[in-house]
Amino acid sequence: MSINGFPVEDELDIRFFEEDPELTIEIEKPDGDIWELDIEREPDEILGLDYTKDQSIRRCTNNCIFCFIDQMPPGMRETLYIKDDDERMSFLYGNYITLTNLSEAEKKRIVRYHIMPINISVHTTNPELRKKMLHNRFAGNIMTELRYFKEHHIAMNAQIVLCPGYNDGEELSRTLSDLSRLYPEMRSVSVVPIGLTRYRKGLSAIAPVSPDKARETLDIIRTYQQKMLAAHQVHFVYPGDELFLIAKKDIPDVDYYEDFSQIENGVGMIADFENQLKIAIEHQIYHDTPQKERFYGMITGELASPYVKRWCKQITKAYPNIHFEIYTIVNRFFGQSITVSGLMTGIDIMKQIPLNDKVNAYFLPENCVKHQTEILLDDVSVTDLSKHFQKPVRVISNDGRALLAEAIIGKTDFTIKEKQQYES
Repeated sequence: MSINGFPVEDELDIRFFEEDPELTIEIEKPDGDIWELDIEREPDEILGLDYTKDQSIRRCTNNCIFCFIDQMPPGMRETLYIKDDDERMSFLYGNYITLTNLSEAEKKRIVRYHIMPINISVHTTNPELRKKMLHNRFAGNIMTELRYFKEHHIAMNAQIVLCPGYNDGEELSRTLSDLSRLYPEMRSVSVVPIGLTRYRKGLSAIAPVSPDKARETLDIIRTYQQKMLAAHQVHFVYPGDELFLIAKKDIPDVDYYEDFSQIENGVGMIADFENQLKIAIEHQIYHDTPQKERFYGMITGELASPYVKRWCKQITKAYPNIHFEIYTIVNRFFGQSITVSGLMTGIDIMKQIPLNDKVNAYFLPENCVKHQTEILLDDVSVTDLSKHFQKPVRVISNDGRALLAEAIIGKTDFTIKEKQQYES
């Protein structure tokens, strides 16, 4: 009912107070009795509350021209069609929200609890353009909303989904200029290209991000990076990995991404993975190369395939008994313009990879399975894939060490000794 005198609306209220050493909790028993509990807890002691799943996810009231959910084929599991625009999801899971559904009371609660960072889908700071892109007449006051959080010292991260013909070029420059003035409360901005599936019938016509458009965008971003480096020693705005790959430009090294503030948004993932793999090989976390030859099937999307091939060659060079067959999946489920590994489906994987007796196991990137499950977007499971190929299919986390560990000794979890050796 309440914690330390504050009413409990949802999980956020509990999470804000549960780390306090002394708590007064008011609870209602099933028979209606009200109990007041005084609790003292040690710093490492878990409060012990079991959160039930909140079914009242705040749904998005926008109709964004770039929304990927509107481009989903029919007949998939129901949860894939949920459009959330819920600040709780932003704090708890890193989701991006538009702020168009945020009431004054909810804004004040964010400020009162000082819960941050809040991840915001900005896309453009041009009021009329934002109304058009979100199809929401209340979406144009974004800078007022952002200034409110800045004035109350709430840390923010912003996202821009680049839509050619809408928020690119001069409009992108305007947006980056506006957002840069909100630093340091506005910690970072990511620019990611729109994803277009073959299921866009009846939706706004949008051109894909071409190599020329990607290069133009990278040039605009570089201009603002140079300004922010000179003024604040941070890059501030970061292109999604896809922009570099579309532009056929090399991915920068890890220093470029500083604290990897937007890695969950696919920004810097390739650089981080390669760096982790390089360190693991150079420091020889695993000293003994397998005595028997091992053959693995690496499953990846078209965009990252050149990098995956490079990583596998690095492992084979360091451990000559380990070999890889790279399987690059063409996305026929969503359409061939979708080239990221995170949107691969089980059906495409099974149809495009031939059975191979030589392969000991197949490796699948974790970003193509549902969080904390082994289910792909089309409800095919990793177990289904293993049965189909009659070989183990293993989900590999987005960490170069995990790939090396799985390839050498068949595991991705590290012992304390191994972890200490790596960190030293």
